[in-house]
Amino acid sequence: MRTPSDTNTEPSARKWWMLALGMFAQAAQAILVNGVAFLIPTLQRDHGLTLAHTGIVVAAPTVGVMFTLVLWGGLADRFGERTVLGAGLGLAALATTGAALAPSLPWITVFLVAAGMAASAANAASGRVVVGWFPPERRGLAMGIRQMSLPLGIACAAMTIPMIAGSRGVGWALTLPAAVCAIAAAASIIGIVDPPRPERGAAAELGLLDNPYRSSAVLWRIHAASVLLVVPQYTVWTYALVWLISERSWDATSAGLMITASQLLGAAGRIAVGYWSDRVGARLRPMRVVAATGCSLMLLLAVTDQFDFTVAVIVMMAASIATVAPNGLAFTAVAEIAGPFWSGRALGMQNTGQFVAASVVPPVFGAIIGAASFPLAFGIAAAFPAAAIPVIPVERERDSR
Repeated sequence: MRTPSDTNTEPSARKWWMLALGMFAQAAQAILVNGVAFLIPTLQRDHGLTLAHTGIVVAAPTVGVMFTLVLWGGLADRFGERTVLGAGLGLAALATTGAALAPSLPWITVFLVAAGMAASAANAASGRVVVGWFPPERRGLAMGIRQMSLPLGIACAAMTIPMIAGSRGVGWALTLPAAVCAIAAAASIIGIVDPPRPERGAAAELGLLDNPYRSSAVLWRIHAASVLLVVPQYTVWTYALVWLISERSWDATSAGLMITASQLLGAAGRIAVGYWSDRVGARLRPMRVVAATGCSLMLLLAVTDQFDFTVAVIVMMAASIATVAPNGLAFTAVAEIAGPFWSGRALGMQNTGQFVAASVVPPVFGAIIGAASFPLAFGIAAAFPAAAIPVIPVERERDSR
């Protein structure tokens, strides 16, 4: 019988190869789910939609994701990561192709919901691959690298989708995430090896099959804090492109490059906080510090934008970096606390709450921006990480020292 601790004796190349494949799977999901936001200018131009109405289309794949995260997580707990990643991303490619070929905006929205439902397989399963193959003292760094996949995927979408949509239309732009998901599905089937874990009989004797939600509120508190931290993250992600174009008079290409740069820096920030968490032997204390930083930057963004300071663009970039940083810390903490037989469902719960919030942010904050202003929206978004700070259960780590 092999246990997760046996990952210390596995060939190093295999661990990093699994990490690379897990990153690719998550990046494919990000290009699909988050890349739709870059269709906003084309949707407004070609369909005459308001920001609130475009927010509904943008939220469609996110809505789909939140319906199936726990289901895919349970399947990963039972059948393994390789099967779940291959099936989910393959179905996502088919659904996105349907959206690209759809004859009307309502049908595009329906297919995008279905694509999100399928693509959510990547969230729990790709994280389990990383947590399963790396030992605790390197897991924060590994998960930080894995979490790069989200901003890298968004950076790829920012460089390509606005230009394709602007010149060829929404349908052609959606062929990109469809193709990437198909390639990622094939790569997962061919290359993923499920990480080792105890046999179920031995796991039952060790208590690893017990429901971790019944013995403590720690997981629930991490989930709740993560939901609050998603609000500023998705506010910036969804409307940064529109803000640069409409409020700062940037052209679409320059705005896309700016967002690409901020996403690449955000990816580096996730690695840095993951490495930091390994060094201090904690995930939740660094998470609280990063939450406070994100709150401060969103408030500064609201002020600098209100007074039309040029530095607001730099603050926007800093805020986009800071607001993505907590995700890897929370994800790692949830997987470690839940254990190898509950991490799929726990990560599914973690992401479900986040995607519920993420699906609400585009239409709600689009309405706020349309009725009031960008500075007010940024200021409101800053309140959510402020509320998350006391919710993060740092006392658990203090008690364990």
